[in-house]
Amino acid sequence: MKEIYKEYFRGNLPHIWCSGCGNGIVMSAWARAMDQLQLDKNQCVGVSGIGCSSRITGYLDINTLHTAHGRALPFATGVKMAKPEMHVFVFSGDGDCAAIGGNHFIHACRRDMDMTLIVFNNHIYGMTGGQFSPLTPFGKKSTTSPYGTVDPDFDLCKLAIGAGASFVARGDIFHAKQLTDLIVEAHNHPGFAVIEVMATCPISYGRHNKIPKPADMVNYLKENTVSKVRADKMTPEEVADKIVVGILHQHEPLEYTKEYAKLVKRLQGGEK
Repeated sequence: MKEIYKEYFRGNLPHIWCSGCGNGIVMSAWARAMDQLQLDKNQCVGVSGIGCSSRITGYLDINTLHTAHGRALPFATGVKMAKPEMHVFVFSGDGDCAAIGGNHFIHACRRDMDMTLIVFNNHIYGMTGGQFSPLTPFGKKSTTSPYGTVDPDFDLCKLAIGAGASFVARGDIFHAKQLTDLIVEAHNHPGFAVIEVMATCPISYGRHNKIPKPADMVNYLKENTVSKVRADKMTPEEVADKIVVGILHQHEPLEYTKEYAKLVKRLQGGEK
């Protein structure tokens, strides 16, 4: 395991994240996935926006871009359009992706470009003050909802499916081996792949909601996740309060850069 970390991290550890934060587990799952994929690091790009999870690009030993808040996907789109052969990984938080970056997220799903987006969902704006995000569960507390948020949260995976993403999955930090496998499968899918990762934030989220111990937050994921295969056999009432993990949707993509290349070739040949 140490050899994997030496291979895919820049060596500037320990990381900046708080004790009990789930982001390090996601980062190590990505490193193990890279080891399985055996990609040329010079042909890999990591792109992130702003937030706790977006600090990941400071540690990865690949080409990286740390961009503006909510703008990771448009930067990644530019990279993929300029160099379609590159393996592009995008890292975003629930606020970064679903709030200020929400419009970019919808259109990235629609274009179905061959990239892998990993969304760290810890239900909160962890870095910028502990505000509630579009993925903060209804009734939960934050610095901007001290009596519980009345905003209904939405399902990011359902949004991705509805917007056209051809690979949509959900993982969590307790099932780290499954998360690694999902990252591998997402990369191998030839279209836009979205993985929502249920992570933990004991400081900005847990303290406000009376679950400050990291172990309690991880045990919650252990006890309340259910596989897609199992969920399909359960009644709506049985699955209502569960977190469904695994590959939730997959279809053959009409990949954007390939279609764009066909258009260019046709126009260069004099066709209209």
